[in-house]
Amino acid sequence: MLKRFFLAGIIQGSRRGRGLYPQDYRERIKRALRGRFPRAEVFCPHELHPKSIDYDAKKGKETFLRMIEEARRSDCLVAYLPEASLGTAIEIWESYKSGVPIWTISPMGENWVVKFFSTKIFPSLSDFEVYLQEREDVRSS
Repeated sequence: MLKRFFLAGIIQGSRRGRGLYPQDYRERIKRALRGRFPRAEVFCPHELHPKSIDYDAKKGKETFLRMIEEARRSDCLVAYLPEASLGTAIEIWESYKSGVPIWTISPMGENWVVKFFSTKIFPSLSDFEVYLQEREDVRSS
């Protein structure tokens, strides 16, 4: 039974400086997960650290390392990657090494991190939502 999801996803991506990727996708993913798994915890690093871009180097590194540990302890990592994200790639890799199933929402199906380490790949958020609503195998997870 899936009880704890870690919501990984692009925050800065390839943006330079202090630019951030819009984070509205997080609410949509949380809503979809809670619709299928109402009792499950959805752990969202951005929710806990919305101003992490302002952290100094020490606090930022400590926070990132703690988030990796949280990802490793989850029952499933859900990664949102509309474009490349180094932080999310590390969370995927560490989760993979820990045996955590990885559901990746990304149009980059040929990207090696996405292709080799995802348990399931969804080309879009809509595909992910449909999967959670319709798939029988998710109900028994």
